[in-house]
Amino acid sequence: MSDSIKHECGIALVKLKKPADYYLKKYNTPFYGLDKLHLLMQKQRNRGQDGAGIAAINASKNNANKYISRLRSLAFDPITDIFTQVYKHVTKQVEKDQEWLNNNFDFNSNLFLGHLRYNTFGKSDINYCHPITRESTNKAKNLVVAGNFNLTNINVLFNLKSNASQNSDTSLILQKIGKHLNEEVDNLFQKYGVLGKSDKEVEALISEKISVQKILTQATLGFDGGYNLAGLIGNGDAFVIRDPNGIRPAFYYDNEEVLIVASERPAIQTALNVNVHAIKEITPGCALIIKNNGEVKEVEITPQKEKKSCSFERIYFSRGNDLDIYTERKKLGELLTPLVLKEINNDLKNTVFSFIPNTAEVSFFGLTSELNTHLNTQKSKQIKEANPSDYEKIISQNLRIEKVATKDVSLRTFIAQDTIREELVTNVYDITYESLKKHKDTLVIIDDSIIRGTTLKHSIIKILDRLQPKKIIVLSSSPQIRYPDCYGIDMSKFGDFIAFQALIALIKENKQTYILKGVYNKCLAQENTPKEKVVNHVKELYGLYTTEQISGKISQLITTPEIKAEVKIIYQTIENLHIACPNHQGDWYFTGDYPTPGGYKVANRAFINYMQGKNKRAY
Repeated sequence: MSDSIKHECGIALVKLKKPADYYLKKYNTPFYGLDKLHLLMQKQRNRGQDGAGIAAINASKNNANKYISRLRSLAFDPITDIFTQVYKHVTKQVEKDQEWLNNNFDFNSNLFLGHLRYNTFGKSDINYCHPITRESTNKAKNLVVAGNFNLTNINVLFNLKSNASQNSDTSLILQKIGKHLNEEVDNLFQKYGVLGKSDKEVEALISEKISVQKILTQATLGFDGGYNLAGLIGNGDAFVIRDPNGIRPAFYYDNEEVLIVASERPAIQTALNVNVHAIKEITPGCALIIKNNGEVKEVEITPQKEKKSCSFERIYFSRGNDLDIYTERKKLGELLTPLVLKEINNDLKNTVFSFIPNTAEVSFFGLTSELNTHLNTQKSKQIKEANPSDYEKIISQNLRIEKVATKDVSLRTFIAQDTIREELVTNVYDITYESLKKHKDTLVIIDDSIIRGTTLKHSIIKILDRLQPKKIIVLSSSPQIRYPDCYGIDMSKFGDFIAFQALIALIKENKQTYILKGVYNKCLAQENTPKEKVVNHVKELYGLYTTEQISGKISQLITTPEIKAEVKIIYQTIENLHIACPNHQGDWYFTGDYPTPGGYKVANRAFINYMQGKNKRAY
């Protein structure tokens, strides 16, 4: 992706089901659970590089200060920093001494939770780094939470007058779950505390009888948003909740030794070397509940709604080594082929194909594979009509593929002086010089999405123009991003989107600002309307122009006066997106069709903010 965007976040949960000596004997390590947690986090580091944290609960310990352990880091490499701290006092002499580990090693546990964070809206402060803890002198009331989520109605849920981000969304959710956990424990104490049993027996009964399903059902009542929320309870129980639309991803693997949960399926495959078909997806609207005794069950927390899993996970965010994602990204590239052939007038001889490194590489494979199929079909037709003396010439026709752009990861523009920063930004990408026939070749280059267009305008187009192509065609394997996201991705303001900028430019050119004001007034009129009745009136503005007209204007906006080549932007269609990603129909950032009522409320507020010149998030 040429534009840098962030999203929240990644989780990893590990529950060991056997006694500690089992893993020591079988795997020759007392750190089997920690090792798996570490690997799961490393294999999901794409989901968060601004911070990381881990927590562990050892319910067999009595000391409240010891049975919950937590480490968080905002270091340059936070995962390495955390695990370096975990093992800093462990030596070869003591690492297999179970008594020493019990007394001295904080993370000597069978239940672990890890989190990777991208700082989208919260502050870069260790206190905003997950996991978050809620402590109590009563073991069963202790709670640890981490998640990949965003709720659109956090202010309403907690009756807040100020913006929830100032209070930390996570801490508020922790309070809400903690409140119902307290009530459950207190009710059980009243039930079993009068039976004349010892404190230890009452504690064991409460731990056994706690209804995590009941707690989560009550706590999540009214939640509007996308979430994959994990938690550990002081008694050794754990849970992972998924939103009823399945917006945010969550997968798990369960056998007689271990239960593993992660945001991405390949991380589990790598950590345990298991077949893809052995891994399950947590059902939307359900919670995976893991009891201290190792019992695992999936239960309904809120009624499942129409599945609207985030398609951006498939296009960009999730790692491409997932079998289905790899196939889908190739398909996204393949489906652009007819649009490309039309734009170059089938002139493959004078066209060079390439991609924006590195995430667009898989869609590039799909595009060039389909182009080669087309070329082979053309060769077959030509051979049937040609003389034998022309066969060799026909067969020798090949698709022209070059790696014309390379990202220079060594450049650090954020530490440069103002006088050179703009030049550094321009040269974030290097080019392969002399890879084109000057003034004759068309260069087709694919990106997986074009959001703000700033890198294209200030870097990529400028550097590609140095190759002196006749024409530069930039393909986006995703459709035009037109609307804000409010479920965890850092795309919250209309003014940031190059598609919206192009729309406004067209409206002004055609002297239609009165329509713009009319939509603004409609949005203002429904400010206090219940979210379930809010209408996305911004759709009326996009309805004024075709996708091709908006793409044409985008092409103009990213072409600065010094660019000599003709520039053309071609976007994926919504229809093709759904063909390529049939099981991930969440497309609200493209269509404005939000999966929850709160999404419409956010879009409404975001447009009002734009019209009022307020550069802030809408939720």
